[in-house]
Amino acid sequence: MTISPIDSPSSPGGEGTPLAVPLTFKFLFAHPAHFLALGFGAGLAPKAPGTVGTLVAFPLYWLLAENPFFWVWIAVFLAVGVWACGVAGRNLGVHDHGGLVWDEVAAFLMVLPFAPPSLPGFVLAFALFRLFDIWKPFPIGWLDARVPGGLGVMLDDVLAAGYAILCLMGLSQWM
Repeated sequence: MTISPIDSPSSPGGEGTPLAVPLTFKFLFAHPAHFLALGFGAGLAPKAPGTVGTLVAFPLYWLLAENPFFWVWIAVFLAVGVWACGVAGRNLGVHDHGGLVWDEVAAFLMVLPFAPPSLPGFVLAFALFRLFDIWKPFPIGWLDARVPGGLGVMLDDVLAAGYAILCLMGLSQWM
């Protein structure tokens, strides 16, 4: 019998951290926090779940971009993300599991309003956000290693979003 990557008890993306609880569809639907923290299922992607999770932000952005309460929604998404990622991480037995992607969704939503409103602009915003989220330049990596729980899960992505926004604002002078 072959076990699919989604049913495997090791974490996606090649991290190799054994899970106390396997990351499965059953886990996804076992608690509302799991469903949210796993980005509506994007975190189950067997390869690059953070990248897949970041893509989930696009339809949410297009849905909310013209809403006068856009930044209120972002604040709610970030606050709820602290709770959801904390619950899901505890239940998985791994603090910042790669499948927890709500941090990417909520943080990338912060970046999109600063992207030039074109396909190349959105691709650039996506690439910059993923670069800083993966690279974790100071103080992102430092804080990521020291802030526990759901707040720690969310904080590094918010800072990566900040770096991406600064780059987009700087590049906008030449675009």
